[in-house]
Order: sequence, then C-alpha cells, then structure tokens
Amino acid sequence: MKIATWNVNSIKVRIPHLVEWVKQVNPDIVLLQELKTIEAQFPRTAIDELGYNVVVSGQKTYNGVAILSKLPIEVEQTSLPGDLSDEQARYLEAVIGPIRVASIYLPNGNPVDTEKFLYKLAWMDRLIAHVRRLLAYEESLVLGGDFNVCPTDDDVYDPEGFADDALCRPESRARFRELCHLGFTDALRTLHPHPGLYTYWDYQGGRWNKDEGVRIDHLLLSPQASDQLTSAGVDKGPRGLEKPSDHTPTWCELSVNEVIPCISPEV
Repeated sequence: MKIATWNVNSIKVRIPHLVEWVKQVNPDIVLLQELKTIEAQFPRTAIDELGYNVVVSGQKTYNGVAILSKLPIEVEQTSLPGDLSDEQARYLEAVIGPIRVASIYLPNGNPVDTEKFLYKLAWMDRLIAHVRRLLAYEESLVLGGDFNVCPTDDDVYDPEGFADDALCRPESRARFRELCHLGFTDALRTLHPHPGLYTYWDYQGGRWNKDEGVRIDHLLLSPQASDQLTSAGVDKGPRGLEKPSDHTPTWCELSVNEVIPCISPEV
C-alpha cells in the first residue's frame, strides 16, 4: 500500500499537477493539505474520474485538508479534538481498510512573538493528547502531512538562519520529539538518514534551483505500521513543474495485504 502526503498550496491551482501525478504514481492513499477552498468547491469530478474516493475538510481561502483513497473511507474526525472553538480546517482522520490515517496541516507559528506561535504549540499539545488515545487501539496508524517542523538541523539548509523560526524553535522540536517518542517512526528519516533531504523550497530567492529547502512534510508510523514499512521517499518531480506548489509529495509503502481497489464510480 502506497501512502503519500502533499501540501498542494491551493487545490484549484494545482489540480492539473495532482491529477497527472496520481496517474503516474498510482498511490493507494493521498493525504492533501492547504486546499484553500471549501468542500463544495473542491474539484471532486477530477478525482472521481481517477477512480478515487475523497473526503474533504475545507475552509475558504486558508488551510483545508483532504484524503483520497482507492478503498472506501470511513471518516472518524473532521477536526482535531480538544478545542471546540478552533474552526481552522487542519485535521482529517479516517479508517481505510486495515489502517487508520490522518491528514495534518499543523500551524506554521510565525512570527514567534505573536499568538500564532502559542496557537501552534497548543495545537501540537492537542495532537499529542489525541494520538496517545489512538495508540491504545494498537492498529496500523499513519500520521501524514505538513507538520511545519524541521525535526533537526539536518532537515534545514541553513540551521543558523532558521534558529528563531517557528519551524525550528526548541519548543516546536520538543513537541515533535514527544509525539515521536509515543512510539512513532519517521518513515522518511528511518530509510534516508542523510542530511539534505527536503520537501519544501520557498518561492523566493531561487531556493528550488539552489536546493535550499527544508523537510517539514512527514509520515509518522505507529509500531504496527512501522513493522510493515518497506520503502519511503520524496518525489521532487512536481516541484520542478510550471506553477508548482512550494511542497512536493512525500510517500511511503507498507506491506499491507488487504488492498482491494474500489470500483471506479460512474461519471
């Protein structure tokens, strides 16, 4: 089973790239972030024509997450529990066949001297609390998405320059470690321990051409899912296209036996 995560930075703009990439790669599950649209305006027809089921938690102009799957999707959560006043569309959780997945768009948190950073840290605390409960199910669980955290200095091209950025602040990294220490495996880092492997390149400053990026898109696997991990990687191809997202797909493969593609819907 191939599971991918991709911050598309506007689904309306990037739908041609997404459709072409899905046709080429044929993933079983795709976790999307930063849709920047409400559910009613999500380009569902294009996804239906690919033969995928889709669920969306959208928001006008900002945020938004989705899950695409060849298998039927049983939605479990459309927002992160723990704060009923939080209306930002940043979390979507579902059971798909033999695994549970969550599409996560964690707050950026910049500038760090504002309420945005406090919101990021509180959101991470809520995520840790919720995931702790999920782990009690002892099932294959994949947390995928844009975590807006560079776990170590190996995950950023300029550690000194990013030292005070919310992506690299000690408070952010400490919470990411706490999450991982619950028993999760960082799929990409486990199989590719070398520095300089990135998933995001800023549009400014020619960062893409100079390969000056950061690794903030992650796939975290519960012990049960980690036991099934066979491969993982970053597909840099979409970042080099015209009018790309500033992120590129990250993926992993699990040796799951129960992969039965759903019947393509009639269009």
